[in-house]
Amino acid sequence: MAEATRATHLRVNGRAHDLDLDPHRTLLDVLRSELGLKGPKYGCGMAQCGACTVLVDGAPARSCVLRVGKLGPRAVTTLEGLADPETGALHPVQAGFVAEEGAQCGYCLNGMVMSAVALLRQEPNPSATRIRAALAHNLCRCGTHAEILASVQRAAELLAATPSDKAAS
Repeated sequence: MAEATRATHLRVNGRAHDLDLDPHRTLLDVLRSELGLKGPKYGCGMAQCGACTVLVDGAPARSCVLRVGKLGPRAVTTLEGLADPETGALHPVQAGFVAEEGAQCGYCLNGMVMSAVALLRQEPNPSATRIRAALAHNLCRCGTHAEILASVQRAAELLAATPSDKAAS
């Protein structure tokens, strides 16, 4: 038996989307299948690895377990929504990861970047200990932990040097 669908309004990366969806579908499935956004990855499906992390109203959320019917009017930001929409310039956190080579295979990258964005919005100059704590629930199996830490520290420096109207995005 097919699941019932309902009109669902989603705000993703600053754009409105009106879709007819089963409210029990995961946000990850909708982002990837319906909206074509490939930043969030399917990792474990149990909110344990962080590959599917998105920002919901600025806070990290695991899209593999978040049901679209529970989102309501909250704004969702994916990795694709971080770059400047006018210029295409990378977000300072993305630029920090590029500069410090904070990715190996790239599978954990989405969760690391999204968690780092949320951290740096709350705490613009975090200590290494605080960065480690904020990223502790994002798994990386490639062993680039030192580079990831350096990437977030570089991102903090880039954000500090960014005009305040751009740093908030």
